[in-house]
Amino acid sequence: MSVATRADFHRPAAVGEAVRLLAEHPEAVPVAGGTDLMVAVNYRHARPEAMLDLTGLAELRDWTDEGDAVRIGSGVPYARITAELATVLPALAAAARTVGSPQIRNRGTLGGNLATASPAGDGHPPLLATGATVEIASTSGTRAVPIGEFYLGPKRSALRPGELITAVTVPKAAGPQQFLKVGTRNAMVIAVCSFALALDFDARRLGTGIGSAGPVPLTAPDAEALDLPWSSPGRFDDALAAEFGRRVAAAARP
Repeated sequence: MSVATRADFHRPAAVGEAVRLLAEHPEAVPVAGGTDLMVAVNYRHARPEAMLDLTGLAELRDWTDEGDAVRIGSGVPYARITAELATVLPALAAAARTVGSPQIRNRGTLGGNLATASPAGDGHPPLLATGATVEIASTSGTRAVPIGEFYLGPKRSALRPGELITAVTVPKAAGPQQFLKVGTRNAMVIAVCSFALALDFDARRLGTGIGSAGPVPLTAPDAEALDLPWSSPGRFDDALAAEFGRRVAAAARP
C-alpha cells in the first residue's frame, strides 16, 4: 500500500513574494507548467517537500517588445511563442512548435526549460544562436546572465539557491534563422540532436546553438568564425556548406 507524502504548497501573488518565500523555504520547487516536474512526481522519481506555484504571477506570463529585442516572461507558454512571436523570433518559435504535444505546448514554459537545463531542451539552441540573456530575481535584486554562461552541466545551471528565472530577453531576428531537430520519430520526441542558426548580414554575425550533443547545450565557435560572403548573400556553395557542417560537427561533445 502506498502512503501519500505531505508537501507544502505556496502560491505567491507577486514576484517579490515569490523570492521571499524561496528564501524562507529553500526546499520549495518552483512550478509553472509542471510538464517536467509532475511527471517525475507521478512516477515517484521526485518528492518535493514544498512547491511554489508561479501560475498566479501575471508579470511572468506575458512578453514585451523592447525595440531590438523581445522580453519573454518565464511563464509564457510555448504555444504563445509560436503563435505570437514567429515573425520576430523565428528560430525560437520553430523550436517551440516541436515541443511535445499541443497540451504540453499550452502548459510548458521557456522558463521551465531553462530551469531544468537538460541538454536536450528544445529552447536552448535558438537562445544560444541569438545571444539571449536570462533575467534572474532573488531577495538581493535582479541579475542578468548571458545565455552562454547559464549552462554549467547536465541539468545544472547558473541559478543559485533562492533565485527565480523571471524572463529571457531575445534579440529580434536581423536575418534568416532556422531550427532543426532530429528524433526517433516525427513528433512528441526528445531531441537526439537539434541545431539552431541565426544570421545577421548587416552585423556580419553568424550564431549557432546545438542541443543533445554534449553535457550542456553548445555553440560552434569555429563555424561562427567561418568567412561567409556577407556582401553578396545568397545560396552558399556546396564546399562552404560542407565546411560549415564539418565545423559544427567538430563542436559536438557527445
